[in-house]
Amino acid sequence: MARTVQRLNKWLVIQVAGLGHDLATTHPAFQSLGMTFAPAESVFPALTCTAQASFRTAAPVAQHGMVANGFFSRDLAKALFWEQAGTLVTGPRVWESYRAGGRRVAMLFWQQSLGEGVDQLLSPAPIHKHGGGLVDAVYSKPAGLYDRLRTRVGRPFRLHRYWGPLASPAASEWIADATCALLEDTEIAPDLCLTYLPALDYDLQRYGPRDPRAEPAIATVVRQLACLRDAAGRNDYEMLVFGDYALGPVNRAAFPNRSLREAGLFATREVNGRLYPDFGESAAFALVDHEVAHVYLRSPGMIGAAQRALQATEGVGDVLDRAAQKLVGLDHERSGDLVVTALPGFWFAYPWWTDDRQAPDYAGHVDIHNKPGYDPCELFFGWPPGTVSRDTARIRGSHGRTGPDRRIAWAASADLGQPATLIELAAALQSRLEATP
Repeated sequence: MARTVQRLNKWLVIQVAGLGHDLATTHPAFQSLGMTFAPAESVFPALTCTAQASFRTAAPVAQHGMVANGFFSRDLAKALFWEQAGTLVTGPRVWESYRAGGRRVAMLFWQQSLGEGVDQLLSPAPIHKHGGGLVDAVYSKPAGLYDRLRTRVGRPFRLHRYWGPLASPAASEWIADATCALLEDTEIAPDLCLTYLPALDYDLQRYGPRDPRAEPAIATVVRQLACLRDAAGRNDYEMLVFGDYALGPVNRAAFPNRSLREAGLFATREVNGRLYPDFGESAAFALVDHEVAHVYLRSPGMIGAAQRALQATEGVGDVLDRAAQKLVGLDHERSGDLVVTALPGFWFAYPWWTDDRQAPDYAGHVDIHNKPGYDPCELFFGWPPGTVSRDTARIRGSHGRTGPDRRIAWAASADLGQPATLIELAAALQSRLEATP
């Protein structure tokens, strides 16, 4: 991306879900952007919350504590997924001194952003009604920011386009348009704006990273990046684009909780014929997240039995104990006593039952908080109507593992050196921000 004007030290940072280096450098659509995409290693596990937390702190998972998109609270004996409090991310932010110098910082649709030390904030925050259903709402800081941008964009943000069977690039389109509107609004435009484009994520999971059915999503995110690039140029912003993870093809699910239950380690309780997890009595259970799972033990003495059950599970690759986790920067108190990775072609599914009649009631619905793990089957409709799919064979793309074939892509309009990792990229941006007069 060529610099054509002398710019102030203002930055637009765009995190693109699923922007892998192979995709960005081999797909012809990305070449039209005029950006030179360089490779970098993501953090492990390569997941949305871990990557975003590592970028905002320029620190590994062992320091900031977002070990996945969720974790098991030992104090509450409860699995917590997609919680949004900014306090879950530990450590100083890369923009702290920049903001302390009087600069305004915006964060749009990043995870764990509620209560974050920024000046402007948008985040999906639906209100769940007592009688069922929800109010489609967006958290806004200041309170009028969402309404102001919604007016400029000309339409509201729709949560059902952001996640679930109807999830589509339309949600990403709204975020891109709102970001452009914010940059163009001279009264309130921030000096640093961090935004998020999820357009690639849905269809790359549904169909796989090279399936023709994902082409419309790729074309959409390229168009969004072009619009953001032009808006940044018109308003004297440097621009940084980076991916959080690269997706790989999968065709089968692995079921660690079934294996742990068969081994007598995962406990359930039956309610009206359905099996619900009993975390308080479980000797071991797996909180799954794409190609990675955190396995929590009730006592250290269970580690041998859990390791044997997991190693015998089809689709399980590495089984990392605490010492092995420390070597990959994942040794944090929220981490599982064991962390397992999936073999190529596999992803981890959360079910512990084998008879669908015993599935808990939330299995057939979009329920990102009750399910003890990420469930990509929510991207498909199921049967009967009004439910989501429970067919794990439909998923064709996943992420979480790292390696030479899973490098992320990044590109910037200003010189950020040659960072080899996501954390180094964040540190390079921090250095540029701190050099602001």
